[in-house]
Amino acid sequence: MAPHRVVVLALTGLLPFELGIPHRIFGRAKDPAGAPLYEILTCALAPGPVRTDADFAVHVEHGPELLDTADTVVVPASYELGPVYEEGRLTGELAEALARIRPGTRLVSICTGGYVLAAAGFLDGRPATTHWAHAEHFQRLFPAVRVDAGVLYTDDGDVLTSAGVAAGIDLCLHIVRRDHGAAVANDVARRTVVPPHRDGGQAQFIDRPVPQEQLASTAAARAWVLDRLQEPVRLADLARQEAMSVRTFTRRFREESGVSPGEWIVGQRVERARRLLERTDLPMEQVARETGFGTAQSLRKHVQAALGVSPTAYRRTFRAAGGHGESPSPPSPDGPSVDAGSVH
Repeated sequence: MAPHRVVVLALTGLLPFELGIPHRIFGRAKDPAGAPLYEILTCALAPGPVRTDADFAVHVEHGPELLDTADTVVVPASYELGPVYEEGRLTGELAEALARIRPGTRLVSICTGGYVLAAAGFLDGRPATTHWAHAEHFQRLFPAVRVDAGVLYTDDGDVLTSAGVAAGIDLCLHIVRRDHGAAVANDVARRTVVPPHRDGGQAQFIDRPVPQEQLASTAAARAWVLDRLQEPVRLADLARQEAMSVRTFTRRFREESGVSPGEWIVGQRVERARRLLERTDLPMEQVARETGFGTAQSLRKHVQAALGVSPTAYRRTFRAAGGHGESPSPPSPDGPSVDAGSVH
């Protein structure tokens, strides 16, 4: 089977960093035999040099005809969108290029690339996001779009949008994870030296993403809980790891991560469940114990909420034949049943 073809549309004024994100993330995704899972190609409205927002241009070999062949089209940010940004209107040349995209092609935008998808009508009636600094203007220009300025990315099936820069990495990793499972996505993240997963619903704009030097971090508590995800975890236990009051810890945790401690822990448990479902034949009750969800019913509830499919369907779709990878830790002799929502 031919690799899934990703075509990146390079527009004048593009940000070189964001242009490289799809190539870096999708280009590192391999199957168990080491074969590439994606083919990544770049096109422009006309072949040749494309001006960037830096002091250099990039030479693009392909013109818009490449869009005819895409399985996924990615539109990175540009600072020179002209009437697209000013009036919400496509130029004739850009409209002709986008008209080449086949029905059913997956559409992805990074940062202000969402303006292009919105101006083409692809986002009408759909959830979408963009960089928080542009969100209010974006909503005024495109009132038919359901703009969410507070998230890293949105996934509406065949149309996905992200906030700025690093959120584009998160979105591309999310797509790899959706297409090929957590094991492949985590391998890409390790090779790229980025966090393997930040949920799309995580806050986009955090007032203090890096703690002030005089303020203690909550990193030790996060490391502590990752070693015991299968156990019940109380908020007071987490706060104790940092010698903070529960109130201070909760506020500091949200400032640093953008989510509550409870939301973060559930997300980590779902990620561990994904790995076990992909790599092992463990029965659902044991997967639930290993991940701290306690019961198969609780596991099913949280996996369904996070991934949109049941654990059984996820395993059937993504687990490698025969199972491989990590060995689960032995279950506690007490076989604890955990309420995953006990930490908030």
